[in-house]
Amino acid sequence: MAYLKPPWFTARVFNRLAMSFGIGGCRTLTVTTRSTKREQRIPVVVPEIDGVAYLVSTRGESEWVRNVRADPNVTLDDRRYVATELPTADRAPVIAAYRPLAGKVVEAYWRQLPDDADHPVFALTPAP
Repeated sequence: MAYLKPPWFTARVFNRLAMSFGIGGCRTLTVTTRSTKREQRIPVVVPEIDGVAYLVSTRGESEWVRNVRADPNVTLDDRRYVATELPTADRAPVIAAYRPLAGKVVEAYWRQLPDDADHPVFALTPAP
């Protein structure tokens, strides 16, 4: 699976500002890293369909995606969830809901990675 690495400015500056100020409706996803077991924080836009929240990876198989696959227990803002990856065949409606929410910024990612299989999607279920 492909991965589009973010530029330095995005990874080190913009993402922190986005999480602090909720830029573009962004929320903070916290996952546990595979190797160090430390927290990784990522700004995400979360579409909801029929009361279910979803995570969409615009950049493909990113580190946070790999981390969620290894440990599906995540926190979105201050609520705990269990993330379940959707099969490729079920991703289209979620991606269609996601793209207008995220705005024009993500369109370049879909031009570079046009197949839904390149964009992992996870459904979030509230943790017990």
